[in-house]
Formats: sequence, structure tokens, C-alpha cells
Amino acid sequence: MSLLPVEDALARLLTAARAVTETEEVAIGEAHGRVLARNVASRLTQPPFDSSAMDGYALRAEDIAEIGAIVTVIGESAAGNRFAGTVLPGQAVRIFTGAPVPNGADTVLIQEDAERLDDHRIQTRFVPARGRHIRPRGQDFREGDVVLHSGEQLDAGRLTVAAGMNHARLHVFRRVRVAILATGDELLPPGSDLGPDQIVASNTFGIAAIARESGAEIIDLGIAPDSRSSIEEQLAAAQAADADILVTLGGASVGDHDLVQSTLVGAGMELDFWRIAMRPGKPLMVGRLGDMQVLGLPGNPVSSLVCGFLFLEPLIRTLGHLKARNRLAAATSARPLAANDKRQDYIRATLARSADGSLSATAFERQDSSMMQTFAQSDALIVRAPGAPAADAGSACTVLLLRDL
Repeated sequence: MSLLPVEDALARLLTAARAVTETEEVAIGEAHGRVLARNVASRLTQPPFDSSAMDGYALRAEDIAEIGAIVTVIGESAAGNRFAGTVLPGQAVRIFTGAPVPNGADTVLIQEDAERLDDHRIQTRFVPARGRHIRPRGQDFREGDVVLHSGEQLDAGRLTVAAGMNHARLHVFRRVRVAILATGDELLPPGSDLGPDQIVASNTFGIAAIARESGAEIIDLGIAPDSRSSIEEQLAAAQAADADILVTLGGASVGDHDLVQSTLVGAGMELDFWRIAMRPGKPLMVGRLGDMQVLGLPGNPVSSLVCGFLFLEPLIRTLGHLKARNRLAAATSARPLAANDKRQDYIRATLARSADGSLSATAFERQDSSMMQTFAQSDALIVRAPGAPAADAGSACTVLLLRDL
């Protein structure tokens, strides 16, 4: 079987993706990052009254048509405590930001443009236009206005306006459920006393982090030994939990001890593809078992993480009604890069940003796919296309960002 190009593999994966349709209602305080499943219309008008945009004096513009005009202050209007009377000719009301503009007033003179005199009078130092510094009723939105729309992700601004429209709960799409299963006789959880032939199952935690950052709910299936019965048992657990995606870690190839692929196929999985023209991460497996998509990631930690960013993240975002995240950026390579073979290469690197904002990528000398430390220290992956020629230091390159700088 020939190796599938990365772009083709991703396209096939996402073409088969079916976005979740189930919804739930959540408290607004728990809705950050969720995706709206319904339009949201305002339950009130905002502002509910003409209000002052500044601290100053509410008055009639015709009474201060000239600098030096004098008016008498007859009361005060503060937020939550309006002036109940009416402003008559020659009168003003001391007013504060957000307070209702009293009846009869049509302008706010800011306090810096007024000189206080005796007997509750002020003298003007400026002639404002009629309506100056007044926020009209309904300037932001009116009752019944649809302000937020289905499919929008709730961020700081959208949560603020949802609360301002008097919504305590919101209808959102449920989270994508991702079941993660590590496989291998050699694996034990962190904190274990390891035998001479055992290692820590570390991949689960990085893959779960990638999934959570895209809003997924994690179902940790733990570690299955290298036996068909153990894998079948955890597969049944994923199905019982209604997982949208089953992610397996390790064992997806076709060696004597790689039982994941054959076990899942025997359980009814439709295998789409499983070998990708990429380094690291070639033995990636993609299939479907009923309504559950299956993503078999390599066992090597770096390979697993690279495939997580390239395939799992976009799959979750597609299922969860989220826009694709663009992690690619332009940079220059601080070191020479060797000519590439037929596989797309993802080279771990650190990044530096110059004063003009441009990025420089420095590749680590050692790129073994088992080395977790270099991945943890990396800011990005230098992407080398199949057949890319050797490149000198200072050459342009494309990087896949792993974190914000």
C-alpha cells in the first residue's frame, strides 16, 4: 500500500466527519468556549433609557447657546437613582456616567466645561451640540433583536452581550466525546513502580490536552494490555459511553504484537487508511465503527503528538462546529536544512521573534520520535514538503505553531 499524502489524509478524515447535533442548556457562567446551537434574541432594550456618557450636567442646549451662559442646578441623577423631576428653562441637573437623562434635558455638558458659582449655579465654558454625550435608548440593541447566532463560539464579548440581554442560560451543542485508549504490555500509569521492561504511558495526557483545548470531553479508557480481549473490552466501553472519536495510542501497525488494527477490524471497523507520507507519524490509522470515528495514533510520544495536532484537533473542531484553527506561519530557518525524501517532515524547533515581528526557527539537532523533552521545548514544527531541496540558513520556511509566543 502506498503512503497517503498528509493533505489527502486530512481531507478524507474530515469528509467523513459528522458534526454533533445534540444540544444542551448550560448556565452562562459555564458557557465559555461552547458553540451556540440557537440564535439568541435580546429580552430587553439596552440602554433602557437615554443615559449620560459622561459626568457633567444635563440641561437644554438652547439655554447654553453661548459661552458664559449661567444655569441653576436643581438636583442630581446617578446610576440606579434617577432625578424624578423635569428640567425647565435655565435649569440643569448634576449627572453621572450611566445615569438616566432627566425629562426636559437634551444635552450633557461635561464637568470640565462648567465653572461652579455660588447659589447652585454653573457657568459654561463650551457650547456643546444638542444631544452631546447622551446615549439614546436602544443604542446597543432592542428587545427582540437577534444579536448572537447559532454556530458562534462563546468568547468574552459574546458572553458579555448574552448576559446584557438578560440570558442566564444558553443552548449550546454538546461537547465532542473523545475516548482515549493506550495499548501495550509495557505501559504503566505515571507514579507506578516500573519493572525492568516497562515505561510510563505518557501519550494519553498530551493527546487529552490537545482534545480539551478544542472543547472535547475526555473519556479515559486507561491502558489495555496486548490482547484482543482487553482491546475489545475497552472498545465496548467507548461505545457504551457514546464516544464520537476513539483514539488509540500504539499498536496500530501490523507487527506481531500490534493488535489494535486487526482487533478493531474484526469488531466491524471500516478501515479507511493507515499509512501516511509523513515523518514522524507514518503509522496513523483512520476508520469508522458505526457512528464512532477511530483514530489510531503511533506509540512514539512525538509521533503521537504531531498526529494529534495535525489530525485529532481538526477532527474535533469539525465535529464540534468550530472553525479550523490555522497554526501555520512564515519563518526563516536559522540552520541549514537537509534535502527531504518522499515523506512530509515535521521538524521540532524553537522560535525567536525579531523587532519587526518576523520569526526565526532553530531546529533541534536530534529529531528522534521518542524524545519527549525536545517536543516540550519546541515552539513549532518546521514543515518540509516531500522532495524539498536542501536549504541554507536564512531560507524561508513554513512552521506549524505549537504554542503562543
